[in-house]
Amino acid sequence: MRISQKGLYALQAMMRLARRYNQGAIRIRDIAHDEGLPEKFLELILLEMKNARLVESVRGAKGGYQLRRPPSEIYLAEIIRLMDGALAPFGDAEQLRNLIENDVEHRALYQVFLDVRDEAARILEKTSLADIIKEDTSKRGKKRREKKEKPASVLPMVATGSRDKGSS
Repeated sequence: MRISQKGLYALQAMMRLARRYNQGAIRIRDIAHDEGLPEKFLELILLEMKNARLVESVRGAKGGYQLRRPPSEIYLAEIIRLMDGALAPFGDAEQLRNLIENDVEHRALYQVFLDVRDEAARILEKTSLADIIKEDTSKRGKKRREKKEKPASVLPMVATGSRDKGSS
């Protein structure tokens, strides 16, 4: 599965908001600094999430953004679909089912792709922000996380740019 840089930034921002759920709004500048994200890009991402009713903005001196629903009710699949579209790395489920039905010679291959797509979707649809911040917190223990000096390295599953169609 490929997740765009935008999708990864959205997930990181949502994790930050989930950690601070019910503690008031967080300014974009603070999220960007804490997570090592570009502030202007984060503004666009949060606006998109606001329009999708995942977050809400609060005006004023203590303004910023906060989750609209509890972290336990926001699933990773919802965020990824909003930012990147379909979860499937091989096309959507309907497209794969049509290939399984119509391309007899490669049916087994497309079935594997469908199984991978379905399993990835199942995991992302049942994993909430609360689940991942709970895991993150338990792994960190009581030690305070240091501020990032540079953005986190990009994971192989993150699409960082356009791929040359001729290479694989």
